[in-house]
Amino acid sequence: MFGSIDKSKGLLFCTHDLSQSLHNTAAAMHKEVERLDANRLLNTAPDDLRDYFAAKYRIEPIRLLRDQWYADTHETQVDVRYDSNRWIDDNSSPVMVPGERVEVRVPFEGEAELFYSKGDRFTINPPRAIVEKNELVLRYDSPADAPRNLRPLVDHTLGEIEQYISWQADMLVAHNNGLPAAATQAIEQRRARLLAQSHRAAALGIPIKRRDDAPQTYAVPTTRKKAAPALPPASTEPYTPEPAWAIDQYEQAIKIMQDMTLVMERSPEAFKTMDEEALRQHFLVQLNGQFEGKATGETFNMEGKTDILLREGERNVFIAECKFWKGPKAFREAIDQLLGYATWRDGKTVILIFNRGTETSTVLAGVDATTKAHANFKRIVDWPHESGFRYVFHANSDTNRELILTLLVFHVPK
Repeated sequence: MFGSIDKSKGLLFCTHDLSQSLHNTAAAMHKEVERLDANRLLNTAPDDLRDYFAAKYRIEPIRLLRDQWYADTHETQVDVRYDSNRWIDDNSSPVMVPGERVEVRVPFEGEAELFYSKGDRFTINPPRAIVEKNELVLRYDSPADAPRNLRPLVDHTLGEIEQYISWQADMLVAHNNGLPAAATQAIEQRRARLLAQSHRAAALGIPIKRRDDAPQTYAVPTTRKKAAPALPPASTEPYTPEPAWAIDQYEQAIKIMQDMTLVMERSPEAFKTMDEEALRQHFLVQLNGQFEGKATGETFNMEGKTDILLREGERNVFIAECKFWKGPKAFREAIDQLLGYATWRDGKTVILIFNRGTETSTVLAGVDATTKAHANFKRIVDWPHESGFRYVFHANSDTNRELILTLLVFHVPK
């Protein structure tokens, strides 16, 4: 990433250009996306791949741990031929006198090679120090008969080094913050090309032979010194594209359910005695009115039966459960029940939580905490809503088979 570096001279922040190094790092990430086994890429959840590449190519800025510094001293011979306070007849060769060497060692975190990277701002007289593993070493030699007060020198040098580190900060923040978007773009572009290629190959109507030299597995490079993130596990079996229910249709189904709550609020007497089954029937009526009678109740699917199911042909495209709030334990069981129903094709799911007699804030807090603690939880989705949340879960059988789970809490009259 940073190229060849001559570290013996002790000059810092001047060996190579940080801007070019960051450009090379971004280019290396793009190349790795392009080299990744095609089926491995297609079979891995895109967001997981994005997170992997963003973590792998992130560059950690240097942070000096000055609260952990320490000093070491020992005897040495010091060359004093250039000492203006001494009379030296011939300075063409070393003039050695007894002295001492003091080494101030400052541990640090971050990429050690950044000590040799010149940022957008710099001076013509950069600081000097030696980098040894995870320590910055400031070395001072003094003759025994003329010891120096080193503390001002140490403070001055460390101040200069920290100034250079601060000059690098904006460049590193911009690089690291831009990695997720750059990774997403590279992944999406290659996925689109691979899927188009797959469709064209299928249109030929001729069996496609797999190359003998096609990679079956993928090895994560281990050249970086920091702990490399693990590539998300995924199969390299041939990827079969599957159609998915459009997100706008999913949002439309959710809106229909939300509109039903307005009816409940306006006619509380009509709903106050209804149980889960009766409430579900009202949602089914509205959904069938919008989706051509494809919404069914108590439909058998995988390991059990679910409350509301929308089908397109032979595919389950939407699954919803209707549950009264009975505490976190019962709610977790509802999530498990939903995951038991869902196949990997069921990318869009909802749990409708009917609340009677409990503070809405208490229910929302319980819902959020229980959901995040679930073993299948992957991440939160930004979905601003005053009485609901949206998450991404993975299917029971495969972490790369992701489903969206939207949770809506409705107040039901009692």
